[in-house]
Amino acid sequence: MTTLAFGFVLIGVLIALVLLGMQIAYALFGVAFVGIWMIRDNIDLAFRMLELTAYSGIADYLFATIPLFVLMGLLVSVSNVGRDTFEVAEDLLRRMICGLGVATVAANTIFAAVTGVSIASAAVFTRVAVPEMKRHGYRPSFSAGTVAGSSVLGMLIPPSLLLIIYGVLAEVSIGGMFIAGIIPGLMLAGGFVAMLISVTILFPGFVLEDPEGTRQRRLDRAQESMPLNVMVSKLIPIILLVILVLGGLYTGFFTPTEAGGVGAFGALVVALSRRSLNRKKLWQVMKQTGVISVSILLLLVAASFYSRMLAIAGLPNAIAGLVTESGFGPLGFLFFYALIILLMGMILDSTSILLIMVPIAAPIAQGMGIDLMHFGIVTVIAVEIGLLTPPFGISVFTVHNTLNDPSVSVEQIFGATLPFIAVMLAVLVIVALVPSTVTLFL
Repeated sequence: MTTLAFGFVLIGVLIALVLLGMQIAYALFGVAFVGIWMIRDNIDLAFRMLELTAYSGIADYLFATIPLFVLMGLLVSVSNVGRDTFEVAEDLLRRMICGLGVATVAANTIFAAVTGVSIASAAVFTRVAVPEMKRHGYRPSFSAGTVAGSSVLGMLIPPSLLLIIYGVLAEVSIGGMFIAGIIPGLMLAGGFVAMLISVTILFPGFVLEDPEGTRQRRLDRAQESMPLNVMVSKLIPIILLVILVLGGLYTGFFTPTEAGGVGAFGALVVALSRRSLNRKKLWQVMKQTGVISVSILLLLVAASFYSRMLAIAGLPNAIAGLVTESGFGPLGFLFFYALIILLMGMILDSTSILLIMVPIAAPIAQGMGIDLMHFGIVTVIAVEIGLLTPPFGISVFTVHNTLNDPSVSVEQIFGATLPFIAVMLAVLVIVALVPSTVTLFL
């Protein structure tokens, strides 16, 4: 068996191990170690490369962004900032058709700008938005689907953990990736709003239990309004955090790591000022930060080891040659790659897909002249769609488990997310065809 064929076999083994339930980090370490050992017929080399990777894989100062942004997101979550953001959005949009659905998207968009984790958004807004939407006559399944669908904004609107992981794997600027995600993120949010309004007008029975009754209640509520001082007090914390983190980052005043530190401190101040952080909650936040951060950093070390094995096997260069010989141009390769990501999203989680595919595909894309930041945003949008597609659909399962309502099945929530998936596919095609949507501010 040639080295190239053996490399493909190793990729197949890796995917099989993950599907059988092995944790992705252990699968990456195991496959990479055995691969280097067998390809070079030298177990000592495999151990030396493992030692070198473990030491140098996350030694860069840049990796401090991960625990800092995780800490900021968790502090924001315990501060009830998400609930307040939704309440203000609900009040401002109460006259609009499908106003609560649009409010959920708007609140998720703002919340995503300070958390960067879709699962956190899904959990927060399931508790906040779904009961309120049900109370105003929205179908429970549609309410849950709206939360699940809009929660994926957390993976694209910066700061985003997926953008950080991609930046590390592809060796591109994380700050640049954050800037690249702005327009596509806003396109997604705008697409979701347009879709919600259109679906409510065209298929009101899909959205509402009693369309006419809900319409009348919406008109009756048009006279109600939250006092301006209450609205401002609810919005000030989230606005200040967004200005502090993203403003400092985009103006170049902060590096991504410094922005994470400033953001975490700002979130701590917000949590303390709201008296939502006692000793017990602080300990839980710190413990969760450690667990999540160590898990991600371990994955990145494993991915670095896996990348070295692929390089030894000569796989990226060989696949690049095959792609070139097949007649695929850059655009053809981009769409073929996105299709593979979409299919993998049905069976694997987002991080696993990035760790498996980016070390292989990024060098090929760069060799074909594709901008790696453009390539990264296409990758993340495609991966995001996997958060909503069965059978894995982690955002859907998060909403279902958090909701804990026997009358709302997982299948119903998957059905309610289909319009969101359609919008995401449309945005994916537009971003792939128009690179300037990503590179405009770079």
